[in-house]
Amino acid sequence: MTASNHADAEGELISRADLASPSDTAATGGRHFGGSQLKAPLPPGVERELLSLTSEDGAVHSALAYRATQAPRTGVILMHPVADFTQHYALAPLAERGYLALGVRSRFSDDSNAVVEQAVLDLASGVRYLREQGCERVVLLGNSGGGGLACFYQAEAEDPSVASTPAGDPPDLRQADLPPADALVLLNAHLGRAQVLTSYLDPSVVDEKDLVETDPELDMFDPRNGPPYSEEFVRRYKAAQVARNERITAWARRRLAELAELGYDDESFVIHRTTAALEFLDPSVDPSDRPLGWYGGPNVQWFNRAAIGLGRFATLRSWLSQFGLSSTNALAEPNLARAQVPVLVVQGTADQGVFRSAAIALYEAAGTTDKQLHWSDGGLHFFAGQPGHQEAVLDVIDTWINERGLGSSR
Repeated sequence: MTASNHADAEGELISRADLASPSDTAATGGRHFGGSQLKAPLPPGVERELLSLTSEDGAVHSALAYRATQAPRTGVILMHPVADFTQHYALAPLAERGYLALGVRSRFSDDSNAVVEQAVLDLASGVRYLREQGCERVVLLGNSGGGGLACFYQAEAEDPSVASTPAGDPPDLRQADLPPADALVLLNAHLGRAQVLTSYLDPSVVDEKDLVETDPELDMFDPRNGPPYSEEFVRRYKAAQVARNERITAWARRRLAELAELGYDDESFVIHRTTAALEFLDPSVDPSDRPLGWYGGPNVQWFNRAAIGLGRFATLRSWLSQFGLSSTNALAEPNLARAQVPVLVVQGTADQGVFRSAAIALYEAAGTTDKQLHWSDGGLHFFAGQPGHQEAVLDVIDTWINERGLGSSR
């Protein structure tokens, strides 16, 4: 792996076309991760370096390293399977606190063809970089969809078990070079891409090839059903969400086998209406102090019907790897149960897309006895427009790391 020569202490990074203004995928409604760090001046003393990392299978991808001291003892790494975390709001403040903070961008630019097992190799290249820079300890900071990836990575680093992707493709993570981290921080993290997409799936879709046809008995936007939604409707709705995921997964397996017999490798397809969590419109479902609506805004039905959205496009192989409940290897809870390093779960109570039950489930699933759950009262998903919340949460993370003797102080 190689590092570029472009280090900037004044906050003016040399322009690179492949490092565009940051935004999450449609899952965040196009919002930035607390603001573009490339356009904002860096804090005094913090330097930033553009890196080119090479994964074990030869894939080349980018990263940005932030540091304020020449020889940090602890590195903190942030990465999402598909979103660009190289400009994450936490990176420069973590560098100010003495860490070598690394934001890694995976080889994937969106969720249409992402394979989580390959993303694990990309994360490993970042961990190796931190070790090669002299970091004696490494902390995985899994934010949002990066949480499930961090859990999967650490589980495989400690206890390798995955021989292939769900479609039977490389990599074999049992043979991969996956340096284990020393601690896991899960910040506003959901339970994995399969779980979060399933919880957003509209179960009233009647035909996967028909955007419009709707089963009124499962339509969350039909006033006859709510909100507020009855307990019976909630149970039936959530069961139907799982059933829809399983139908798509079964079809993807069959279709992949059919194509293989015809000499074809893969196929792309559309998943309609993927912004339909009951929690978006009914605060009594998984109660919290979140505002009604979704990350993109209050008009949830518009986003649900939109041509672009979370998981809207996929390939058969990608679906099986990241979105199929019964096929994915990246379920956060069982992977977290396998990891034995200290775990900190931090959750904003006003998060509109990751809810309290997810944080509690992660905390309870952690296999270590050294685990902690912290609530950020009123905190949104990326704390957009909440600089005080951002700083307070980073102070909690910094204190927790140092209390375990894993900090950068010499």
